Amino acid sequence: MPAKIRLARHGRRKNAFYHIVVADGRAPRDGKFIKKLGIYNPMTAPATIELDRQLAYDWLMKGAQPTDTARAILRFKGVYYKKHLQRGVKKGALTQEEADAKLTSWIEEKEAKVAERRKAAIQAKLDWRKQVADGVPKSKLAPATSELEDFNQDQETDGLTSEIADVVADSSQTTKETLETSSDILEVVTESSVDEKEAPVVAEEKSGASEDKSGASDEKSATTEETSAVSEEISTSSEEKSGASEESPEEPAKDEPIASAEEE
Repeated sequence: MPAKIRLARHGRRKNAFYHIVVADGRAPRDGKFIKKLGIYNPMTAPATIELDRQLAYDWLMKGAQPTDTARAILRFKGVYYKKHLQRGVKKGALTQEEADAKLTSWIEEKEAKVAERRKAAIQAKLDWRKQVADGVPKSKLAPATSELEDFNQDQETDGLTSEIADVVADSSQTTKETLETSSDILEVVTESSVDEKEAPVVAEEKSGASEDKSGASDEKSATTEETSAVSEEISTSSEEKSGASEESPEEPAKDEPIASAEEE
């Protein structure tokens, strides 16, 4: 694995600081390292960063891969800006003197901003300590006239709020009454509509029952007619049978031809 530029933790619990080191990627975080590049202390305001820019630049150009935090530190200290300027020198866009001048001016501006932030943080801390030592100054008491005016204003506001509350209560009562009357009206209307809907349904049911009764009587009459027709047919058939029996001649007896033969 390639070498890495990363942080190694040191210090005690809740008060840690870090060494910026070049180490093998397989080595543990706080273990063996190849080269120490600087120190990073995040517990100060602003954070303290001590870094050898030239050494960090050399290792970066050799192929060392920085972690996310280490990359942010190198960018903050101008190592990546130097890499950018040196790329321009190689392409011929800048000379080495111009690149060095730009880098030094950029570093001076950055250090000035950091110094201002450090001074502001120190001054804020001193002011806070002074306030704690001397005590927080109490606010001055307002004169009696202003207190009376405030009291009168409070009384007026209380009266207005009570009047507004009464008006709101009256309006709520009226709304309740209107809602009750509207609900009663709705109930009456719904009952009347239900009665109107049920009336045609009952009439239809009655008409259907009468139609069913008439149909049943028709079916009974048809069945009686059918039975009468069947009885008539049976009687006619019996009459025909009786007539046929009367018309048919008497057949000779089977013993007669035998007797005639014996006689011969």
